[in-house]
Amino acid sequence: MSSLQHTRLSRLQHRIGVVLADTLSGPWWRRSLLIIGVLVGFLLGSSLTDLLSDAVDGRTFHALTTLIGCELLVALRRRFLTTPVALHWRLLDNLRFGFVYAVVLEAFKVGS
Repeated sequence: MSSLQHTRLSRLQHRIGVVLADTLSGPWWRRSLLIIGVLVGFLLGSSLTDLLSDAVDGRTFHALTTLIGCELLVALRRRFLTTPVALHWRLLDNLRFGFVYAVVLEAFKVGS
């Protein structure tokens, strides 16, 4: 019997541990693809913000629109989620993480 009570925090810690264990275990090519997904998402996000800053006047609105599109992908994933998260959904999530990180980093650099 565990000495921890079953609280929301302990359940959250357990879920985070399971996700980290799933991410760090498995074959090397799976971990490599997930890391490449984050890096490609960051590249796309930084390229898109640079392109929007040169081409469009309302870049804040367009950045918000793309972030809302990314969050819609999360809602889509939850709708079609299977019990073990498939590799293509994890790759899509990692692309989204990298993209959102790049957009937020660019916002901090610009100061908005």
